[in-house]
Amino acid sequence: MPQSLSAVYVHLVYSTKDRRPFFRDKALRQAVHAYLAGVTKRLECPAIIVGGYEEHVHVVARFGRTVTQADWVKELKRVSNLWLKTKGPEWRDFGWQGGYSIFSVSQSNLDAVKRYVSEQEEHHRKLGFQDEVRALLKKHNLEFDERYVWD
Repeated sequence: MPQSLSAVYVHLVYSTKDRRPFFRDKALRQAVHAYLAGVTKRLECPAIIVGGYEEHVHVVARFGRTVTQADWVKELKRVSNLWLKTKGPEWRDFGWQGGYSIFSVSQSNLDAVKRYVSEQEEHHRKLGFQDEVRALLKKHNLEFDERYVWD
């Protein structure tokens, strides 16, 4: 086959440093999500949906062929961190957590994952971020050590 094609979908989740609720303001949260969608598109990993809540984000994207997961996440965090720090002195202490969780998404499950991400505000009325991540890790059969998941 002379052409390289790829249809790999991923669901990325990461939070602010120490899970600080920097995104309480809904308009700002939406602006951050839109900015992240633009960054991931420039990285040739077009977003399907970007969402989240006060202290974390979810990015569902069609993963590109020319970037590693680690480089993609590093660049998303780096560029958005710099952008947020231009928003004023109250952002001086802003930072993203060091780690992240990323999960594969099958084409047949893409709509369900999009719905899950779009309903984050309602979802987090019942469940905190840490419990959400634990549930996602368990659902995807990922072993983890609580000592190293949170920062």
